[in-house]
Amino acid sequence: SAKSVRAPREVQRKWLKTTILGACAVLAGPLLWSCLGGDDGVTEVLAHRGEILPGRFIEVPCSEDYDSHRRFEGCSPRKCGRGITDTVITRDEAQRIRSIAEKGLSLGGSDGGASILDLHSGALSVGKHFVNLYRYFGDKIQTVFSEEDFQLYRDVRRKVQLTIAQAFGISESSLYLTKPTFFSRINSTQARTAHDEYWHAHVDKVTYGSFDYTSLLYLSDYLDDFGGGRFVFMEEGANKTVEPRAG
Repeated sequence: SAKSVRAPREVQRKWLKTTILGACAVLAGPLLWSCLGGDDGVTEVLAHRGEILPGRFIEVPCSEDYDSHRRFEGCSPRKCGRGITDTVITRDEAQRIRSIAEKGLSLGGSDGGASILDLHSGALSVGKHFVNLYRYFGDKIQTVFSEEDFQLYRDVRRKVQLTIAQAFGISESSLYLTKPTFFSRINSTQARTAHDEYWHAHVDKVTYGSFDYTSLLYLSDYLDDFGGGRFVFMEEGANKTVEPRAG
């Protein structure tokens, strides 16, 4: 089903780390789904910010055209669904990895509402454009990120990867991380480019053909750290929302 992130109202700062797991030909990574609230006609909340979910999986019918995408035995999903959990990483790990994102994004930042940092490709939002921070800042990067930072990032990636594998009943070793994989900081600044319009409904498998799984790992809490910005799965009859919670 299509999914959307609602444009934030009264947003302070919303931090997400988004890691995308794709088909077996690319790289390896994480899954986590988070939460939205229930006004403005959004009728059902899958996960409230006040509850701590050890794990919840909602199986949904696969789309009719999905059989043509089942090319990678052991990696492509045998079932379709949505997994939600608040226990992928600890609150301390969430704070520490958020600080890594803050350090990187402090080097740039979008003129619009959405800024991204991709530690794999080096992509960093600067104004209305993207730069490769490894080339743009050169040796200075060694004073920004430590080996301990990258090790934490790898540890968190593995935890997300394991969460996806367990939720969908597949082997962890069959999952590979694809791109884009990035930190995202979202606020209420008016969109300046199409990249800032993050709230449009979309299907990741259509937008990025290499994606078999999409994961969102939130690094901040709905209403405590930001307002608006809930996550929405769009369906006929009733949208399903998730209220983000770090971890």
